[in-house]
Amino acid sequence: MRSLKRTSRRLKAPITAAAHASAPSSPLLQRRPISTHPTGSNTTTNVTPIKTLLIANRGEIALRIARTAAAMGIRTTTLYTDIDAGSQHAKVSSPHALALGPAASGYLDGARIVQLARQHGIQALHPGYGFLSENPAFARACEDAGIVFVGPPARAMADMGDKARSKEIMTAAGVPCVPGYHGAEQSPAELRARAAEIRYPVLLKSVKGGGGKGMRIVRNDDEFEAQLRSARAEARASFGDGGEVMLVEKYIERPRHVEVQVFADKYGNCVALGERDCSVQRRHQKILEESPAPLLDDVTRHDLWDKARTAALAVGYVGAGTVEFILDKDTGEFYFMEMNTRLQVEHPVSEMVTGTDLVEWQFRVAAGERLPLTQDEIEARILERGAAIEARIYAENPDKGFFPDSGKLVHLATPKTDPDVRIDAGFVEGDTVSEAYDGMIAKLIVRGRDRETAIRKMELALREYEVVGLSTNIEFLKRLCRSQAFIDGDVETGLIEQWRDELFQPRHTSDEVFAQAALGLLSSQIKSHVSAGPHGGTLGFGEKGLQSTRKFAFSVRNDAAAEESEPEVVQVEVAQQGNALYRVSVTRNNSQTPVVFENVVCEPTLTGTTKTKVTSFFPMARVDSTLVQDPAAPEKLTVFQLGEKTELTLVPPGWFDKALGLKEVVGSVVAPMPCKILRNEVAEGQEVEKGSPLVVIESMKMETVIRSPQKGVVKKLAHKEGDICKAGTTLVIFEDVEGGEPTQ
Repeated sequence: MRSLKRTSRRLKAPITAAAHASAPSSPLLQRRPISTHPTGSNTTTNVTPIKTLLIANRGEIALRIARTAAAMGIRTTTLYTDIDAGSQHAKVSSPHALALGPAASGYLDGARIVQLARQHGIQALHPGYGFLSENPAFARACEDAGIVFVGPPARAMADMGDKARSKEIMTAAGVPCVPGYHGAEQSPAELRARAAEIRYPVLLKSVKGGGGKGMRIVRNDDEFEAQLRSARAEARASFGDGGEVMLVEKYIERPRHVEVQVFADKYGNCVALGERDCSVQRRHQKILEESPAPLLDDVTRHDLWDKARTAALAVGYVGAGTVEFILDKDTGEFYFMEMNTRLQVEHPVSEMVTGTDLVEWQFRVAAGERLPLTQDEIEARILERGAAIEARIYAENPDKGFFPDSGKLVHLATPKTDPDVRIDAGFVEGDTVSEAYDGMIAKLIVRGRDRETAIRKMELALREYEVVGLSTNIEFLKRLCRSQAFIDGDVETGLIEQWRDELFQPRHTSDEVFAQAALGLLSSQIKSHVSAGPHGGTLGFGEKGLQSTRKFAFSVRNDAAAEESEPEVVQVEVAQQGNALYRVSVTRNNSQTPVVFENVVCEPTLTGTTKTKVTSFFPMARVDSTLVQDPAAPEKLTVFQLGEKTELTLVPPGWFDKALGLKEVVGSVVAPMPCKILRNEVAEGQEVEKGSPLVVIESMKMETVIRSPQKGVVKKLAHKEGDICKAGTTLVIFEDVEGGEPTQ
C-alpha cells in the first residue's frame, strides 16, 4: 500500500472572530496548533467512569452500543415503541427496557426520554444515529438534567447542525465550501433567483438535512418550484420545524463523497481515523462505504484529514464526528459539505482499518479520558490493516427503483463471521421489518489486506446471505462487487446511473435451478404426505404413480423485466428410477427439446414446513440448494444455489396457456409498499401520458412519485391526502379498462 506518512505533524487552525462573534472570549478565537497527542495538554479533567446508560435508539445501532457497553461493565437500558415491543434491541437489555408508547415517533420525544432517564437514575445517554442524535436542544436538556450526553457539546452540535451556519464557520476557518446561497431570506422567488445566479444545475438541501432526505437536484428553472415544494415537504416530515429552510448550492456533476472520521477529547486533542469513500449511492443515500478511499493521492488525503480536524476544532468539538467533503472528479478539488455530529452508520469501516472500537472511545471521552491513540499510531495501524468495505443490507427492491419494502423475515441465513467479516444486525429470522422506520436490516463489513481482496471477500460473504419474506438489495450488491468500474475504483455518486445497463442486466437462470426446485418440492410433498394438488399432478394412479413421475411448471419472478414482456414458463418432469435416483427433464418455452439429466442422486432434507435442503449429484457436479416456500403464498418459491437467489412461481397446469401467451392489461395502479398518501398529482377525468406523475406517497420518510404505466384517462382516485395504505392497495383506476373497487 502506498505510504501515508508525513513529515509535518501539527497544523495551525486560524479561527477568525467572525466565526464566533457571539462568543468573543472563546479560546477558539486564538490561533493555535491542532494537538493530536493524547498527552498533548496539561489540563486536568476529572474522569468519571460511566456505569449506567440509556440507549435512545433502536435496531442495529442500539445492539451495537449495548455490546460495547456490556464489555465495559456498563449496565444498559433500552427504549421501545409498541411497534418495536418484540424487537431484538428491546429484548437484549431485558429486563432493562422502557416503553415509549404507541406512537412510532416515540424515539423523537426528547422530553419523555430525559424524564425516563432521570426517573430511573441513569447516569448517561447514548443517542446512536438518526432520531435525536443531532438535536442540540436534546443534548442541552440532557446536560441540564445532569445526564452525560455521549456526544459533542450542544453548542458545537448547533453550529455544525445548521448547514448555513457551519459553512460560515468553515469559510472563516479557511476550509473550502461549495459555492451557494445559505441566507435567511427563504421565499421561493428569492431561492429561485439565487439558483439562477449560481447557475443550474443546483442542489436544494435542508439546513437540517441528512441521509439524503429533503434534498433535490434541480436541472433547470422550469422544475425549480416543484422540486422546492417536494424537498420542503420531505424535510418537514423528516426533521420537523425548521427543516423547510433550504440551502441552494452548485451541483457538481461528477462528485465523489469522501468523508473523514474525526475524534476529539476534552483536552483539545483531535485525530483523524482515516477517510471513507461513500460515493456509491442511490436516492442520495449510501449503499457501499470503504476505507481508504480509492485513487486518492497522499497529498489530497492528508489535506482532507487536516481540514477535517480544523473543522472539528473550529467549533470546540468533543467526541466522534464525521466531516463530509465533495471531491470534484473533473478538477480534483474538494469542498466542505457538512459535519455529522454523531457516530455514523458506516463507522465500522474505520474501526476495521484502525483496529479500534469507536463506541468505547465515545464512552471513555465522555467520562473525561484522553484519546487512546495519537495520529502517528493511527496512521501506522492503517498501513498495517489494509482495506475495509461496508455493504448496507436494505429491505428494498432495486429493480423497482429501490422502492422500500417491509415484512416478516421468513428465512434468514447470514455469512460466517470472523475477525475480518463482521455483521451488525438489528433483526433475526422471524422478526418483522416495519415500514414505520428505516429499512436497513444489517451491515456487512469485511477487511482485506488490500482493496481488491476486500472486494472479493465482500462478494463471497454476500453469496452466503439468504433472505426470504421481503425484497432486499443483496443481489444488486453482488453485481456492484463484480462491476469493473467499482473494481477499478472509478467511483462517483452517479455510478449506479452511469452503469445501469450493466448493473440491471437480466440474469440467466440455469436448468439445474429448476431441477433442484422440482426435486425439493417432490420430496417435501411426499415426506409431509401432502397430495400434489394442482401444482404437481401425478401421471398414473395410486402410490406407485405418486412415486414414479411428477410434473411441475415454474415461471421466474423478475421485477426488472419490461411490463410488456411475457414470463418464461419452464416445465420440469421428475421420474423416480430407484431409491433416491431420478431422471429430470427441463423444457423451456422457447425450446422444443428438453434438457435431460440422467441418474441424478438426490436425498433432500426437510428442515421445516417451508424449507428444504437439496443436495443432488448431477452427472458432472454436486449441487447444494436451499428451497424456501412462502407460508403466506405457497406458490412462491425461492431457491438459493451457488451463491445466487432465484425467485420462482409455481404455475398451475390449467394456467399454462395464459402464462405462455396472454398479458393482463393494466386497469389500475397500486401502492408498491405500505405508505401514506402525500398528494394526488392528477384529477378524475384527466388524460395522462405514460410516465406522468399520478400520486406522491411517503414510506420510511422517503417520498416516491407513482407514475402512470400507460396512456389513459383517470376514472377514479381511490385515496385522498393523508390516507394510510397497505401494499397492493389500488390508488388510481383508469377509464379505458374495467377495474374493480379499490382494495382496503
